Amino acid sequence: MLRGIDLDLPAHTLIRIEGTNGTGKSTLLRLLAGIDSPTEGRITGRRPRTAYVPERFPAALPFTATGYLVHLGRVHGLRGTEAADRARTWLDRFGAAAHARTPLAELSKGTCQKVAVVQALLADPELLILDEAWTGLDTAARAELDRAVAERVAAGATVVYVDHDPRRLAEAAGTVFRLGNGTLSAAPTPPAARKVPRIRIEASGPPGTPLPTGLPGAPEHTPAPGGGVLLTVGADRSDALLRALLTAHPPWHIRGLTTAPDRAEDLPVADRPPHRTPPHRTTPTPEAP
Repeated sequence: MLRGIDLDLPAHTLIRIEGTNGTGKSTLLRLLAGIDSPTEGRITGRRPRTAYVPERFPAALPFTATGYLVHLGRVHGLRGTEAADRARTWLDRFGAAAHARTPLAELSKGTCQKVAVVQALLADPELLILDEAWTGLDTAARAELDRAVAERVAAGATVVYVDHDPRRLAEAAGTVFRLGNGTLSAAPTPPAARKVPRIRIEASGPPGTPLPTGLPGAPEHTPAPGGGVLLTVGADRSDALLRALLTAHPPWHIRGLTTAPDRAEDLPVADRPPHRTPPHRTTPTPEAP
């Protein structure tokens, strides 16, 4: 039983929920997704456009993969043709395009999980709830889900997730909470053992074309020598950024990719260069009590 839960879900945020088995993680996610209602207390605020990937996907449904996705897309307010187009795109991204016409009951567990993930991403949710969504996916599909999560957060969504792997998106999670004894508390986020490498992308668009808005990873951007723009983003979001540039309307041309130089603030504290007092300073800074 959960009690005394107080949780805000700000935009542009990735939230990880931790806890041992039986502490109520799935119950909390179902409450956030609107699947269940609290017996006491209330959930306040505007209900955002919400999508949910359950811990167990009910595969015994009378649909093909595409039929199910189109049906769910229409439930989310998409037109049939738009839902079908998005279903094809997402199935292809997750390596499941060959199973588009396969009945759900005949799909393997891994492919079924891909369909479960795709249905949640179809309509660009503002609140995405993932309950062990990576379980059963192959390595490529897990990486694709990582990228999709980064894209949603960069676009302004809130993503709340549970995963048994403590390394899952550990460096990207903005907030970590731990469930225990029915209560939720903020958990200290351990510093990353290594910084995430940054990638610098040199790109150019047609003359007069502004840089697309809402790019994945919220990249830093500066003018490139000779025209174009230099975009700097974490390596874990570079694939999503490249895809966004190449599929923009009109598409952007990628001139090159390099590893960006380290910034002192990106390094673990032990690896940062020592602070040195500027030469013109003549009086020492008093130490804090």
